[in-house]
Amino acid sequence: MSEQTRRTALITGASAGIGKALAEVFAQHGFDLVLTARREDRLQALADDLSARYGVRTHCIVADLARQGEAEKICEHLAAAGLAIDALVNNAGYGVPGNYRATTWRQQEDFIQVMVTAVCELTHRLLPGMVERRYGRIVNIASVAGLTPAPAGHTLYGASKAFMIKFTQALAQETRKHGVHATAVCPGFTHSEFHDVTGTREQMRRMPSWMWLTAEQVAREAYDAVMRGDMIYVNGWVYKVVVVLARLLPERLALALIRGNASKYRRTET
Repeated sequence: MSEQTRRTALITGASAGIGKALAEVFAQHGFDLVLTARREDRLQALADDLSARYGVRTHCIVADLARQGEAEKICEHLAAAGLAIDALVNNAGYGVPGNYRATTWRQQEDFIQVMVTAVCELTHRLLPGMVERRYGRIVNIASVAGLTPAPAGHTLYGASKAFMIKFTQALAQETRKHGVHATAVCPGFTHSEFHDVTGTREQMRRMPSWMWLTAEQVAREAYDAVMRGDMIYVNGWVYKVVVVLARLLPERLALALIRGNASKYRRTET
């Protein structure tokens, strides 16, 4: 991109996994980057690497989106630095394993803050500038879990992803006429630190290799999907088939099939 057309992407949860891969894809396409996550050392190392390899400008903001008011602070930081955001990637996320009643409310409250509230707030605060400039790209990293019946365990995960998908659909239809594309990206099992954080790495080892996606594949397809203007994009042929079957099968049968396999990848302590 020329100096006149340089654009800037803000990516949350950028220090590892899909977020890190998305940062690289946007850098490859000439976007300057604002990277945010909790781990400053990883953020800065990534920023330095991408700047050196792709010649893009990078800016790091250390933030914990589980804290109320953190999204507002990010936007205040952007304003103070004179940074206009052309692409927003809401990628930060995690899971709370176990049954709902076995968790604390604080765990669930923090989860909702990261997975729902922060996504909506960052989008709400940054969208007016995109509309005014008549260019914007919003990528919401959802999940195939938001498109299929929900088994026991990780109780709010599928619900939060279903919310993100519906939110993105409505947003896309509101903003398309203003040059803003919004896309909900729905991967399935993806190699990342997600399962280490939730403590389900051992369960995940039972899953066959053909069910796994790479973070790089998800990131490339996410970028292409939002640039095309897709509202919902499901990654990988396996998960495209899963979503179609979930829609076609009777709900009770679909739920029974998912419930029968859920123990392989979900903790459901009583």
